[in-house]
Amino acid sequence: MTTDIIQAATETDVDATQLPSPRFPAATYRLQFNRQFTFAQARHWLYYLDQLGISDCYASPYLKARPESTHGYDIADHNALNPAIGDEGDYQAFVDALHARGMGQVLDIVPNHMGIGESSNTWWMDVLENGPSSLYAPYFDIDWHPLKPELENKVLLPILGQQYGRVLENHELVLRYGEGAFFLDYWETALPVNPRTYADVLATTLPQLIDALGSEHDSVLEYQSIITGLTNLPLRTETDRSKVVERHREKEILKRRLDTLVQGEPSVRDAIDTALALFNGTPGDP
Repeated sequence: MTTDIIQAATETDVDATQLPSPRFPAATYRLQFNRQFTFAQARHWLYYLDQLGISDCYASPYLKARPESTHGYDIADHNALNPAIGDEGDYQAFVDALHARGMGQVLDIVPNHMGIGESSNTWWMDVLENGPSSLYAPYFDIDWHPLKPELENKVLLPILGQQYGRVLENHELVLRYGEGAFFLDYWETALPVNPRTYADVLATTLPQLIDALGSEHDSVLEYQSIITGLTNLPLRTETDRSKVVERHREKEILKRRLDTLVQGEPSVRDAIDTALALFNGTPGDP
């Protein structure tokens, strides 16, 4: 059997003579990509760089980063180009222009650098929402079991401008609903809320919804079903792979159901708005 495997591998091996020769840059020139220097603009500089004897452009990171990033190291999505620099067509035109001159590129990238200051990083937002049970938790170096027991399975974010109690009193932390999900806003920072706790918000005004529509109304029954589904989500501390996948799947389905319900029944949106007002309180009387 071993002989058969070796023979099969040999028969499917790629002919080394058909592989492109390794490229060794002779001279590089740094291109600092950002919204003020795009793929299209870089393409127009290639004639000049070629005349200088530059063999390869040394490109700064151009994967999707924070919208206002000037350096590109605060990546938000490793699977997409930075739209501020250009789209797929712009990038391909830049690459084609390089190849037309026999030039290449060296991409500066630091895989473990990410920007987590804004909601554009979906991996980080998922970790904040789901804790150790996030699909993306293993990608981050987080100590889920620190010395302080009150921080067990939590992420401590140093973002408050003053003490927590004063922030609450000043109404600077605001619970918000949007597209089937709840967020806690602190000025421009949007923090995702644990989906299991959506049930606490929704249940607050269930009686109001029943009074408005009746206990047997389809929208009321769907509302109650969503609450049940949220309550039964796997805990955010679950790390068993099957439970992690279940939580990820079910929470997104429940969000879509809630969004559809809100869009189709004004009374549901009214009930949620009432619940938000109760949870948020008023400045000086939280």
